[in-house]
Amino acid sequence: MIFPLSLNPGPLYKWGAVVMALVLGGCSSMPVYDSPQFEEETMTFQNPNGVRNDKSFGDLMGLAYNYMTRADDPYEKSGFPLITSTRAELATLAEEVLWVGHSTVIVSHGGQTIMTDPVFADRASPFSFAGPKRVTPVPFKLADLPPIDVVVISHSHYDHLDKAAVQELSRRQPELVFVVPLGLKAVLNDWGVSNVRELDWWQNTEVDGMRLTATPVQHWSSRSMSDRNETLWAGWMAEWQDFKFYFAGDTGYSRDFVETRARLGAPDLAAIPIGAYDPRDFMRASHVNPEEAVQILKDVGATKAVPIHWGTYKLTLEPMNEPPQRLRRALEEARLEGQDFIILKHGERVSIQD
Repeated sequence: MIFPLSLNPGPLYKWGAVVMALVLGGCSSMPVYDSPQFEEETMTFQNPNGVRNDKSFGDLMGLAYNYMTRADDPYEKSGFPLITSTRAELATLAEEVLWVGHSTVIVSHGGQTIMTDPVFADRASPFSFAGPKRVTPVPFKLADLPPIDVVVISHSHYDHLDKAAVQELSRRQPELVFVVPLGLKAVLNDWGVSNVRELDWWQNTEVDGMRLTATPVQHWSSRSMSDRNETLWAGWMAEWQDFKFYFAGDTGYSRDFVETRARLGAPDLAAIPIGAYDPRDFMRASHVNPEEAVQILKDVGATKAVPIHWGTYKLTLEPMNEPPQRLRRALEEARLEGQDFIILKHGERVSIQD
């Protein structure tokens, strides 16, 4: 029997644990944060609009049953088209965006490279034997990556924060800067990663002229049953003098995207999630659907966007090929001018200057 790791409505990647593992993480010593997002009474972070992601145990068990008895999805076996790259090919990355898979994106601009949520794991789970399995392989070896200047992390969930990948990146490149939301610096430090900068929403830091700002999104965090919302979640805006890249992280729809544009301006490029949204009543607070992703594109004002968070792990109940299909229909209905999504294959790279 597979059980959820936490009593909340987060994505189903939390369901890769046997019941004995529910206590993993143990009791933590929770610091008090001087942050508008931190609620001292509960010692947890909160969404800015007060939206909470609580569900009953019965609701979760019903969803778990539906997930485990779901209809066969052929893409769970076949995966999606993949473009592989060699070390030599990756070394030529310049003024391009490359979608590795799920929420892992690499953007190269002005001689600098930023990577989002590096996840190379075979399972989005704390376990090697259970949990959502990667259906579309990683397009290259982590060891073949060119030098990375910055890694941004959106939050602590297993399909966004891969301990082994983070440790390997840090080991290979000790000068690499990791920029994370409040609470995650201690986690990475415990993993032996020391070059970490921790930010609250709207705080920023600079790395060799690249300014990184943490932005609010509607989500939650957890890596065990005992640490729900003890670390913050965030989107990220990376700004150069002549280019802006926005990473929406993992999020439900909210007015945060309008505020992000008002404060930081419209990005040239955005990475916006489109998958893991059904059943809708369960996932609405945590994950946008393709139609809401188009609204985010409009809200932030990006010229172009790359859809992420689909086709890599089977996390929820919608068919795995549905998100890009619905996205295309939503774009046709929206009739946007000067804005578009570029639907990439896993491992595909395109110019950010076109």
